[in-house]
Formats: sequence, C-alpha cells, structure tokens
Amino acid sequence: MLKTPLYQEVPALAPSRDVELSFSTPKKKNPKSFIKKYFFEGQKLNQEHEKAISNLPSNASIKDIILIKYRKLVGVLIPLTFFQVIWWTLAVRHDYFQYFPDKYIMSITMIFGAIIAGMTSEGGGAVAFPVMTLVLHISPAIARDFSLMIQATGMTAAAFTIFFMKIQLEYHSITICSLGALFGMITGLEVIDGMLDGPTKKLGFVCIWFSFAFALFLLNRQHKRKTYDSIHGFGLWHGMVLFVVGFLGGIFSAISGSGVDICSFSILTLLFRVSEKVATPTSIVLMAINTCVGFFWRELMSKDGIDTEAWEYFAVCVPIVVVCAPFGSFLSSHFHRQVLAFLIYILDTIALITAFIVIPITWQRGVLSVCLVFGGFIFFFILSFLGAKFLEREERKQNRDSDITLNA
Repeated sequence: MLKTPLYQEVPALAPSRDVELSFSTPKKKNPKSFIKKYFFEGQKLNQEHEKAISNLPSNASIKDIILIKYRKLVGVLIPLTFFQVIWWTLAVRHDYFQYFPDKYIMSITMIFGAIIAGMTSEGGGAVAFPVMTLVLHISPAIARDFSLMIQATGMTAAAFTIFFMKIQLEYHSITICSLGALFGMITGLEVIDGMLDGPTKKLGFVCIWFSFAFALFLLNRQHKRKTYDSIHGFGLWHGMVLFVVGFLGGIFSAISGSGVDICSFSILTLLFRVSEKVATPTSIVLMAINTCVGFFWRELMSKDGIDTEAWEYFAVCVPIVVVCAPFGSFLSSHFHRQVLAFLIYILDTIALITAFIVIPITWQRGVLSVCLVFGGFIFFFILSFLGAKFLEREERKQNRDSDITLNA
C-alpha cells in the first residue's frame, strides 16, 4: 500500500533536472567546465544593453543586429580603424618605417603590454617602464614619457571599446579620481619627479605594485567573497577617499607613467569591495584620461618637452597598441575576476625579480625595497581589513532595513 503514493510522486519530480541533480553525487569539474567558468564567464554589461540583447527580435534590422548583436566587434574596429588611418597617413608622409630596425624590440614588447593593459588594472606602462629601464637601460624620464604617450592612444582606444560595448563601470571613481589625478599629475611632474634618482624610481615602482599583488592574492583566497558592481551606499567620505587616491595615483603616474589605475583598482576592490570585472575597465578609463593629461603637460607645458627618442619609440608602437589594447579589453570582459587577478600576480612578480637582478643593490636600496614592500603590504592589508568591516556594516544595515520592511 505504501508503494503507490511514492511511485505517483516520482513523475512530478522527474521534469525538474535541478531536483534530480540535488540528490546525486556532485560531478567532478572537467576541463570544459573550468575553461567556461574562468575564460567565458560573460561580460558585465549595463542593464540597458543587457535588456536590448535579450529583447532583440528575430526580424531585427541590419542596423540593430550590428549595433546590438555584434556590438563587441564594432567596438574594437572603430578605434582600430581611426588610429590606423591616422598612423599610416603620417608614417608614409614622415617615413616612420626608418625607426623600426633599431626600435622594433619595443613594438614586440607592446604587443604583450597593450593586451595586458586592456585586460588588467595595470596599464601598458606597467610593462613598458620596467622593460625600458631594467632591460633596455633607457632613462626613466624617457620611459615615463613613452608610457604616458603610448597609453594616451592605446588606453583611449580601449576606453572607447569599453564605453561602446556598454560594459559596467564605477562612475564615481572615474569622475572623482580623475579630478584628483589632474592635480597629482601636475604636482608629480613639476615637483616630485626631480627629487628622485633613476634607481629609486625603478625600485619604488616594482616594490609598491608587488605588495599590492600580494595583498590582492590574500584577498582572493576568500573564496566566493561578496562583491558589488558599484560603491555601495556612496557618500561624502567615499568621495574624499577617491579624490586623495586619485591625487596619489597622479603623482605615481608622473614618476613612472602608471599609477592612478592601480590606486583606483586597489581602493575599489580592497576597501569598497567592487568586483574586479567592474574595477578593471574603470581603471582603464581612468588611465586613458590621466595619460592624456600627462602627455599634454609634458609636451606643451613643461620647459624641456618630450625627448626625441620617446617620440621614435612612440612611432613604432602606435599601430600595435591600438589593436591589442581594445582586444585586451574585449578578452577581460569575458574572463573571471580570478583570472584577471592572477595576471596581476604574474606581472608584478616578474617585474620585482627583474629589478633585483638588473639594479645594483646597495644596502640603502635594499632597506628601501624592504620598507616599500612590507610598508605597501601593511597598507593594502589595512585596506582589505577595513573593506571587510565596511562589508559587514553594509550587510547589517541591509538586514535592519529588511526587518523594518517586513514589520511594516
């Protein structure tokens, strides 16, 4: 008698695949699921564009199909075509091809640098500056100027792709950090840069960013941690923090050609717990704005202007970065945030090891490096700790609001 009702309940459960799986042994992850999770997670688009994609009719016009369904491809092709037409016109007129035999190594370097710039919070200067100063032994001032110049084109192309594809951004950070970075860039170029020698700039660059990568590694060990798509509960103190961070990042950019992007990224991810998939494109847009300011100031407002050698390196790299940077932005918009973080670990670790191999380490430089690494680690660790407290406070606030709503 007991078998009949049990047998009759089975058909009701059978159509639900989720219910069947919930009682089965969890399947082991295969390579296909791993690749799908970490490299084809999907883009973090704004709600308006997500709605447009889901509501695209089967009989849509060619214009709608191109601008909605194939918007990713169009977003890469527009800046690519714009910069390529300009570069080839100037290259033929002024014979830029004469620079390639001596400076082609930077063209090859920026293939990887531009892709990394488009994929991570660290701009192309994070690759160009250490390669030029540590490997090619080029003056830090020339490397800095080249980094600002090349990112002003590559990051601008990537930023256009980000805006055109309507990828989710944190606009508070873009506006307020950009304002702070404007003053920081000018202060750094006119005051701070002349106070530091070459080896100090090189070591400072790699040590501070390595400490950030290590702090990010510790943070990402918290599996399935909660993240937001924007700064939750934005207020006055959030704006003040972003302005100060932008100012400091502008100073770093003035010294090494890169800085405001990683400073913004660290605050968004460690303190405000914004997802890396939102913080990364936000930092790219920030760096595009900041490097244009730096490029303008160095060439037109500074006394000496940009060195001819930097212009020659710039000439052989522009056609590379305007292709690779938007392509990197496209790739990163699909990658899992853990993949983006892993790229930062690798990039900063290689830069640190290379610096210690190439730069003659005196006891003063050794002490400086240790202080910068551990000081930076402590600073970023405090940010992470405060971010955890910030998250707990927001969750308690949400729970109180939910209780009030239910009681009402």
